[in-house]
Amino acid sequence: MLTKTEYQTAQRRAAAMIRRAGIHLKDSETETIEVVDFGLGNLAAEGVQVLTFFATERLSAKVLVLFPNQTEPEHWHPPVGDDPGKEETIRAVWGTLRFYVPGPDTFREGFFPEGKSAVYTCRHEVVLRPGDQLTLPPGTPHWFQTGDEGAVMYSFSTCVRDGLDRFTDPAIVRLTQIQHDLAQPA
Repeated sequence: MLTKTEYQTAQRRAAAMIRRAGIHLKDSETETIEVVDFGLGNLAAEGVQVLTFFATERLSAKVLVLFPNQTEPEHWHPPVGDDPGKEETIRAVWGTLRFYVPGPDTFREGFFPEGKSAVYTCRHEVVLRPGDQLTLPPGTPHWFQTGDEGAVMYSFSTCVRDGLDRFTDPAIVRLTQIQHDLAQPA
């Protein structure tokens, strides 16, 4: 859970990173950036900031922002009815990303959030630098993180149903809850 001030601060910080990456952002779009802490209450370690350009019934385009040393938890996009699930292409714009997908264990540059190695099962490391991209077929478990500089990436995908994503960590709640700031004593 985040306070309203924490949420708004993260929105402004993500907007600054998006602009630094050379992506035009209207001032009014800053308040549309979704700040996702996955219900873990530790945004600095596990979270993601999402600016959705559009999401139709068939196609979506987003900008994802990871703050320095932030990790988006391991998840996958499951089938829904006759749809096999979201197919997603990630394209690095700024910073270095470390993606983890099924495959041989090549884990070298990354780290696990403290006490959480058991819920990060994918250990095949794919490093993306600006201009690199990776396509994730529907249902592919994956997680990603960045180092000390943070990162900005595009996400192009088929139909988005983020609320239905599945996570390896049973403690995760996909929708961020915002609590009112506590009044400061005078």
